[in-house]
Amino acid sequence: MGRRVRFSKEFKLEAVRLLELGQKSAVQLALELGVRRNQLYKWKEELGSKGEKAFRGPGRKPVAEESEVSRLKRELAKVTEERDILKKAAAYFARELP
Repeated sequence: MGRRVRFSKEFKLEAVRLLELGQKSAVQLALELGVRRNQLYKWKEELGSKGEKAFRGPGRKPVAEESEVSRLKRELAKVTEERDILKKAAAYFARELP
């Protein structure tokens, strides 16, 4: 299985523009651009439904970043709780016993 190829927003916009011109068939255009024919139609549909917000990023990267952020937040909360417990324990043992 080959490595996934990522296309820029400009490439996708140009591919959709060429598809909509209709000077070449979708099969011929896909062969020339090195993409699958159905991918051209998916890009066209996405551009039609989302407009300017289409092709915002390289796939699932924002989800991965979000999960990294949430992991770090959980870790921070845990460390903060541990610190607070240690502060209370230090204060308890530091006070003089009667």
